[in-house]
Formats: sequence, structure tokens, C-alpha cells
Amino acid sequence: MDGRRRLAEPVTDGAHGRPAAGVTSASAHVAARGAPRRWRARTRLERQLRRWLAPLQALRFPQGAGLAAVAAFVLASLAFGVVRGGHLPPIVAELRDWRDAGANALGFRITSIALAGQHQLTREEILTTAGVTGRSSLLFLDATEARSRLLANPWIAAATVLKLYPGRLHIKVTEREAFALWQKDGKVAVIAADGTVVEPYVAKRFAALPLVVGVGAETRGKDFLALLERYPPIRGKMRAAVLVAERRWNVTLDNGIDLRLPQHEVERALDTLVQLDRDKKLLSRDITAVDLRLPDRVTVRLSDEAFAARQEALKDKKAKKKGGAA
Repeated sequence: MDGRRRLAEPVTDGAHGRPAAGVTSASAHVAARGAPRRWRARTRLERQLRRWLAPLQALRFPQGAGLAAVAAFVLASLAFGVVRGGHLPPIVAELRDWRDAGANALGFRITSIALAGQHQLTREEILTTAGVTGRSSLLFLDATEARSRLLANPWIAAATVLKLYPGRLHIKVTEREAFALWQKDGKVAVIAADGTVVEPYVAKRFAALPLVVGVGAETRGKDFLALLERYPPIRGKMRAAVLVAERRWNVTLDNGIDLRLPQHEVERALDTLVQLDRDKKLLSRDITAVDLRLPDRVTVRLSDEAFAARQEALKDKKAKKKGGAA
């Protein structure tokens, strides 16, 4: 005890000099106050991370999940490489050949193919379009897909694909007929009566088809050419039918005369033209155009030579009149 009757006790806990419980030394307070802010921020971040990751630590993954994830990643990488490198179609074709080979070995080989209705297309073209090869099996041949592929060919308007097990295949097609030549933007193609382009170029066997020109002429040409068939003197001399602004037709004849037809009452105009040609031999004269667009008159344009000759004839006629008057 000290002189004031107070018990003197050590302020450390045990022989190692540790502070007693509940007692904080002044030096500890000083150290805490002087700790760097960076250290304190890192401590708070660690506590937050432990709190966020606590639910994940409680999860229990099945045994082998890691190996499965690695395998899935490898397979996905291989698939991406195959697709990105353009190797998928050859691989699919090879697998399809193996599948068909197995079916052929079981007795489902295509032993006979009956085709009907082809005229413009060859047998090889039809089979190639349908996807039928020498390795195809009847078992795995998709008749619906084969029909869709045939209908994608512009020459084919209708198609039927019939499988008769174990090894017979029947294919029937209905082809479009080449109807006319269609010129647009300086390019000429072969079209069917419904306007479908069946050939993007003109083969020699199609050179004699009638020519229609202009946007919309491919679909409206059928009706107009059918109308011209009723007027043989015009249809027989037609070089081209030109649809102007998708509203009315001009007809260019073999001798270069341009017939300008009205938008409406086309038959009336053609009747007038045929009568003039019959009575006046109009289409045999030295003219370049006949304008029939106005219902009450017909305008004829002379060629340059004919116009010059007419002007000379008028001058001579006037000169004779003056001479007679003198």
C-alpha cells in the first residue's frame, strides 16, 4: 500500500507485460490514431469482400463439376473454331455421307429414279437441285426439303417428290415456259408469262422471243402482247413493246416507226391505226412516229429526209403559183 492507504497493483496481466483486460495503453491509442488511412481502407474492403463472398462459400458444388466446366469450355472453343474457320459444311456433309452409307448398307439405297415434266432442265440439273446424289439413301432423304429446293429454281413452278420404299424415288416437275425477253437498265433476261426471270441471259434458242422494255413490263407484258395478237399487221412487225412510266405502251416496229399509244382506250387507237394503214399505207411511208394518244387526232412525224423533201415540194408549189399569177 502507498502512503494514502491505496493498494499498489501492476497494470500488466501476467509476467509477459501484456496490458490487463479492459486497459488500453496510451501508446496503443497513439498507434491507432497514427495508422495510415490506406491500411484502414484496406481493412474495410476486406470485411466487405468477406461479407459478399459468404453466400458463395456456403455453396457446395458436386464432385467433378470443375472437370465438366473445363470440358465444356474446350468443346465450345472447338465449335467456335470450326464455325469461324468455315469447316462446318464439310463436316456436316461428311457426317451425312456416313449416315447415308449406314442406311444403304441396311437396304435403303435409291435404286431407281423416275423423273417427269422436265423440258428446259436436264436430269442432272433436277437431281442436283433436289440434293440427290449417288450416295443418298431413301431413308434419310427429306422429301419436303427436296421439294423446296426444286421450287427455288425459277424454271420450276410446281414439284412433287415421292419416296417408295425400299429404294424408288419419283420426282415430277411443272416447268415455266419462256415467254418473252425483258430489258431493264440495259440488261436483257428471259422471263416467263408471270414475269419470273428464268434465265439472266439470252441463249440463242430464245432470240426470237418478243421484247418488252421497262419497269413493270415483265408482269404487264402478257396482257399487252395478247391484245396485239388481235392486230396481226402490227404484231407481225413489232420489234419491241416499251412500257412508258408504267402507264402506257409504245410499240417500235421493225422499220423503226414508233407507235405512241394512249393510256386508256388502246383498242380504239389500234383500230384507227390499222384502218389508216389499210387505206393510206401509213406504216409503209417515210415516217418515224405515229402519235395516237389524243382521241380526236393522229399526229405523224416525218423522217428528216421526208421533211426536207416536203419542204422542197412546198417551195416549188409556191414558186409555181407565183409564176402562174405573173
